[in-house]
Amino acid sequence: MSDETVAHRLSTEGADLLTLAGVNDANLIELARLVGVKVSLRGDALTLTGSVESVERAAGIAQRMVETAKQRRPLTPDDVLRLHDNGGTEGDAGAGLRIALPGVKKLIQPKTAGQAAYLQLMADNDIVIGIGPAGTGKTYLAVAAAVDALTRKRVRRIILARPAVEAGESLGFLPGDLQAKVDPYLRPLYDALDDMMPAERVQKALETRVIEIAPLAYMRGRTLGDAFVILDEAQNATSAQMKMFLTRLGVNSKAVITGDKTQIDLPSREQSGLIQIERILTGIEGIGFHYLNESDVVRHRLVREIVKAYAEDAGI
Repeated sequence: MSDETVAHRLSTEGADLLTLAGVNDANLIELARLVGVKVSLRGDALTLTGSVESVERAAGIAQRMVETAKQRRPLTPDDVLRLHDNGGTEGDAGAGLRIALPGVKKLIQPKTAGQAAYLQLMADNDIVIGIGPAGTGKTYLAVAAAVDALTRKRVRRIILARPAVEAGESLGFLPGDLQAKVDPYLRPLYDALDDMMPAERVQKALETRVIEIAPLAYMRGRTLGDAFVILDEAQNATSAQMKMFLTRLGVNSKAVITGDKTQIDLPSREQSGLIQIERILTGIEGIGFHYLNESDVVRHRLVREIVKAYAEDAGI
């Protein structure tokens, strides 16, 4: 019968039970809410009780939760939600794409199938364009890939660039020298680096210019060889700036360009370089385009709903 109640037990031996359950059992409560089953954790067993269909759906998600807890990786209700949205298969696609960085305790890995495909594209191409809304990990994963390449000595330096569009002609009115004026626009790149490397290593790398963080305008006239180069917020690069950036690439270099087409801050008559390259570079071997969407948002769960609401309002 379709309304038959069944119970399914999963072994949790070897799993960190606090990680599995979450703070105040939040992970188990979320699983129960999403799938409509009763969830109980006793000893070395997680028991799912409910209809046959509900228990079958919950079992795949619960198994991934147990595996995550065994690996001592973080697990939150938002992660449980992503597992549910991906049919309990989240993490499988990115199993071979985990990045372990020296001096950093946590393992960096894709949390969605879209993120896994994005990381794989970076491994397979010299130029990758990642397009998607806020919170999808476009910049974070690109910086992780860059630090991994530097650590493995595949490149000698990392160059992170961003257009300082909002500063515009107002830079001269801000206090401090030029670097102090543009640093607020580059802060997200510093934040990503701080999450990837010990603070003292970041500082030393910046001092020795092994890692360079600069406004896009600083790239003019340079040849960026043996480097992993990231252009963030590329929707705010003009067509001329984008061409200038792309033609800087030297021997043994990789470039990742990230942007959100819904957040263009350029004057209305000025064409976004990101929109242009999407039109003219698609199909060139060695250049990969990847599109992330609200299902790839890994910030607070409400960010996903906000992104979705704005997309629906814009008719996207």
